[in-house]
Amino acid sequence: MSTVALTINGQTVTVPKGTTLLKAALGADIFIPTFCQDEYKPGYGGCRICVVEVKGARALVASCVIEAAEGMVVETESPQVVEARKMILELMLANHPLDCLTCEKAGDCRLQDYTFRYDVKSSSFGGAKKDFELDESNPYITRDMNKCILCGKCVRTCQDVEDRAVINFAYRGFKTKVSTAMDSSLAESTCVACSRCVTVCPVGALTYKSLSGKVRSWEMQKEQVTCTFCDAGCHFDLVSKAGKTLGVVAKASGEGRPLCLKGRLGLELRHNDQPMKPMMKKDGQFVEVPWAEALGLDDLMDKLK
Repeated sequence: MSTVALTINGQTVTVPKGTTLLKAALGADIFIPTFCQDEYKPGYGGCRICVVEVKGARALVASCVIEAAEGMVVETESPQVVEARKMILELMLANHPLDCLTCEKAGDCRLQDYTFRYDVKSSSFGGAKKDFELDESNPYITRDMNKCILCGKCVRTCQDVEDRAVINFAYRGFKTKVSTAMDSSLAESTCVACSRCVTVCPVGALTYKSLSGKVRSWEMQKEQVTCTFCDAGCHFDLVSKAGKTLGVVAKASGEGRPLCLKGRLGLELRHNDQPMKPMMKKDGQFVEVPWAEALGLDDLMDKLK
C-alpha cells in the first residue's frame, strides 16, 4: 500500500494514500472539531467547522473531504483557522437556544464543548430567530428543531436503511430545516422510532423521551447489549444510574445494521424493572398496547397454532 508523508502542526505524519486530512490528524492525536462527520458515512463536508490551513491553498479547506498529499503542510489551529471556527460557532449560536442548564444534552453536546474551547460566549449576529414548535408527538423521541444545527447526520443515518428515509432537508435559506414528508409531525410520519437519529445527533435537537429529567450525561453508566430478536445482532446500550436501570438506547449504527424499536423495547423489557410502556400507532394515534403485541408475539403464536 502506497503512503504519503505530510506535516501537521510541525509534526511529520505518514498515512496511506487516500486518507483525509481529518483522519490523518486524528490518527496523530491532533484535535480537529467536527459536527457533520460520521465515521460510517464520511465525506459530507457540510458544517465546515473542521477547516484547516494548507500552505499554498487559496482558502481554508474542509479536512474531512480533502485527501492528504505528499509534502503537504497543514496547520489546524492557526489564527485564521481559529477565527473561522469562531465565526461558524457565532452563526450557529445566532439561532440556537441558550438553555444549556436544563438541556438534556448538557455535558455531551459538541456545540457546548466547542464554544467553551474557542471562548465563544454569545453571537454578534442579530436578526430573525427561528421559532419551530417542539415536536413531542412521538412517544419515544423529542424533536426540537430550534436546536438543530443542520449537520445532516440524522438524515444520512436514516437514509442508510433501505426503504426508510423518513426525514430530509426541506425549504431553503433561513427556513431550512430537517423535516418529515409534508412537514408532518414525527408521529404522523413513517418513523419506526429506531432512534438511529438520536444516537448521531451532536446537539440537543433529538433526545430520548424516556430519559428526560432522569439522568445527566455524566451520570450515565452504559453497558453494551446485543439484540437476539433476529440475526442482525444490533447493539444497544443499557443505561443506568447508581445501579438502577433507566432504559435502553441505540448505539451508532455502523455496518448498515437497521436497528428497530422491537429490539430496543425487547431489551428494555428484559433488563429494566420498570420498562416504559410500549405504544403502537392505531388509526393514526399512538396507544398503549400489551408487550406481547408490541413485540409481535401474538402474531407468532397465531402462526404456530
